[in-house]
This record gives sequence, C-alpha cells and structure tokens, in this order.
Amino acid sequence: SSETFWTTTGMFPQEFIIGFPKCVKISKVAIQCYLVRTLRIERSVSEDPVGFEQCIEKDLQHTEGQLQMEEFPLPEFQATYLRFIIKSAFDHFVSVHRVMAEGT
Repeated sequence: SSETFWTTTGMFPQEFIIGFPKCVKISKVAIQCYLVRTLRIERSVSEDPVGFEQCIEKDLQHTEGQLQMEEFPLPEFQATYLRFIIKSAFDHFVSVHRVMAEGT
C-alpha cells in the first residue's frame, strides 16, 4: 500500500529482511525511501535468513521533501532472502515506502 511505510528507530545501522517463498532469480531491485544516505543490499540463498553476502552498497542523493527512487540493476543472481541495511541517513529517522524485485 502506498499509504504505509517502514520507519527507523533513529539509530544506525537499521535493517529489514524480505523473504521469498522459494529461491528466485533477481535481475533488478528498486526502492522508494526517504532520507536514506547509504544503503547496502545483501542476499541469502539459504532456507533460513542466514549466510548473507553483499550485492551492492550505494550512497543515495538527498532529495529534500521528495521520496528517493533508486533502481539497482544487478546481474541475475538467486536469492531466497534480501537484507536491506541502512547504514546512514540524512536525518535521525528515515522511511522505506516500497521495495520491488524483478526476476523469475
């Protein structure tokens, strides 16, 4: 829902994990967030959310008063879980409004 979002508790790093029903191939991840400075995306192919490896880490541009919309084209890889780590922010609190993963 575009009316809901996840917000941090004010200290960093903060993280959340998205799980898929089975291992999938992902070619692109997109995120809509607010006031995120540095974001890392990791993946796991385990049946449980363990054994993560880094996929990408990026400094996002500050967009005052607007959502940040970032796309991460990735070489096709498999994942059962994606972990998003917000390493730093432009303010004490940030929000994540939407995460999309494309693939098969």
